[in-house]
Amino acid sequence: MGIEDNKRTVRRFFEHLSRGETKAVLDLYADDASVWTAGSLAFSGRRSKQEVAPLMEGILGAFPEGLRFTIHGITAEGDRVAVEAESQGRHANGKLYNNLYHFLLVVREGKVREFKEYLDTKLAHEVLLDGA
Repeated sequence: MGIEDNKRTVRRFFEHLSRGETKAVLDLYADDASVWTAGSLAFSGRRSKQEVAPLMEGILGAFPEGLRFTIHGITAEGDRVAVEAESQGRHANGKLYNNLYHFLLVVREGKVREFKEYLDTKLAHEVLLDGA
């Protein structure tokens, strides 16, 4: 698979994520995928595909009207795809969540092998964890 195929896979990943389709997102991960989130939040650090599933469902489930991701830029070289993105949605606690991200995904054979998420962790703490 080439660079354009990898970019298409990543775009599908974020389309499914924006629709709250956790099973479809998880299906795009390789079985031995590694997921890493920056910071020291409860969901930060490195996780396996199996470990990230309930976290993803919990976070996305906390947005009754959905959490939409907009890709502002996408760059790929080899099996690495870099994404600049923004999310927007109203959390169940009533707070608007509008975060900016840089994601790095490693895609091989149509599957996400590695996912790294860089975000404003202070905002995530205030909105997603209600400052707790």
